[in-house]
Amino acid sequence: MRFTKMEGLGNDYIYLNCMGWEPPDLPELAVRLSDRHFGVGSDGLICIKPGRNGDFTMEMYNADGSRGAMCGNGIRCLGKYVYDHGLTRKTCLTIDTDAGPRGLELQVAGGKVERVTVDMGEPALFPGVTLEAEGERFDAVQVSMGNPHAVIFCRDPEQVELERLGPVLERHPGLRERSNVEFAALTGPDSLTVRVWERGSGITLACGTGACAVFAAARKLGLCGTSANVRLPGGTLGLEERDGRIFMTGPARTVFEGETEN
Repeated sequence: MRFTKMEGLGNDYIYLNCMGWEPPDLPELAVRLSDRHFGVGSDGLICIKPGRNGDFTMEMYNADGSRGAMCGNGIRCLGKYVYDHGLTRKTCLTIDTDAGPRGLELQVAGGKVERVTVDMGEPALFPGVTLEAEGERFDAVQVSMGNPHAVIFCRDPEQVELERLGPVLERHPGLRERSNVEFAALTGPDSLTVRVWERGSGITLACGTGACAVFAAARKLGLCGTSANVRLPGGTLGLEERDGRIFMTGPARTVFEGETEN
């Protein structure tokens, strides 16, 4: 079985071309391939399938085998995959996801995609909640970017014990549903620093939907304007609000291609 490993700001996924076939039991395959000791190693598995209404469909599985509705870094890499592998010559694409269609603008240099702008859609914001976990209290803004997020602003995300707090907050009964968790801080004019605990994957170097959720929460609280740079451990994403929709721009990179037993 041929696969391609790709990453966006260190958020890495294994990609399968499922335009004409697909292996059985994709959740189990995601767990097996994502293992960083006995598998390929990744934050999850993304299958590229024919579009339902758009150009292609993204079917995503987290490292624990759970289904993901949307992934901002993952969809940028998908855009690079389909162009670089000759599945399309279009530079403006519509990708079907479990969170709805998403538009991509591919930035090509030397015949390869280097950066991608994604129309991430309109964020849905819900009332804030106070969560108690591990003897501490956290004020969280709940945001949906097609998947659920709990955004917590703090003094310094680097000082947060994310490995300890992340799994508790992810499944906190005070949240609307099992959520991705972001700790964020305003670090300058229209500049945000973020660390992420992704549901189903744990600590990751970047999360595109998480960056958008933090930006939406910061906009709600009046912390930034209509554009901002969001710095994550893996790098920086550029975010912009246009008519209520969030557009995200960032890199996409192929790590390597390989073959594994089914």
